[in-house]
Amino acid sequence: MPTYAELLRKGEKAARQKGMEASAIKLLMLHFSRKSPTELYRDFEQNMPEADQIAFLDGVDRYVNGNRPVQYIIGHVSFYGYDFFVNDAVLIPRFETEELIGQVLMLCDELFPDGSARLVDVGTGSGILAITAAKELPGLSVVATDISSAALAVARENARRLGVEIEWLEGDMLQPLTGRKFDILVSNPPYIPESEAIPDIIRDNEPHVALFGGDDGLKFYRIILSEARNILNDRFLIAFEHGFDKAEEIRALAQRHFPSAEIFTVQDLSKRDRMTFIVSK
Repeated sequence: MPTYAELLRKGEKAARQKGMEASAIKLLMLHFSRKSPTELYRDFEQNMPEADQIAFLDGVDRYVNGNRPVQYIIGHVSFYGYDFFVNDAVLIPRFETEELIGQVLMLCDELFPDGSARLVDVGTGSGILAITAAKELPGLSVVATDISSAALAVARENARRLGVEIEWLEGDMLQPLTGRKFDILVSNPPYIPESEAIPDIIRDNEPHVALFGGDDGLKFYRIILSEARNILNDRFLIAFEHGFDKAEEIRALAQRHFPSAEIFTVQDLSKRDRMTFIVSK
């Protein structure tokens, strides 16, 4: 019977031969071995039980030959230190979005030091931004919207698992928020231009409604910025994630709708213009 080490090497070799990420095989091994990284390292040269072997090799086959994202195979992803349930109704959270929520939390501390602000997450998907904000700043009142009922079902399950109370509203962009007022608006809307080529593993698996943002990738920023004043208090923060090459255009849009606000872009850890903020003090 093969060892954990032998099976891991076999899976990594299969991934490399297909030009896929060998690191994904480690995630599959951790998941199907049901071991922590320390336990797996300790037992590396031990034989893997047959039932776990079968499940691991099936996962490898689904990833390598079935072109299925490893996050959907294992059913969860780590984000900002929390474990989130994901399926193919929602976009797989990316590391850049952790940087967005980190910036939002810092700005919240500066702008609303008593922690009692009202935050809305527009286009919440799996709920990562809304839930992380609620976990990190328990004094916030948090509302989140999405057009997809299937995505909201995932978000509700994540909120249940992580023990936070959030109001979930189904509807298109700001439409469900009529008559309400907020201090903070966060959004990571779909921002890939329709004509842009993306890897097959993304195009064939992740929901297109969460990926594509019109001809130029700015469709949903235009909608949010044109309507945001109706739901924001005089003192507010708007926080966007966006394509690295769209910062200048988004700042121009923001300036048109909020000419007296402070507008600035922050780079991600890869030194790309990934986040733009609009602040009225």
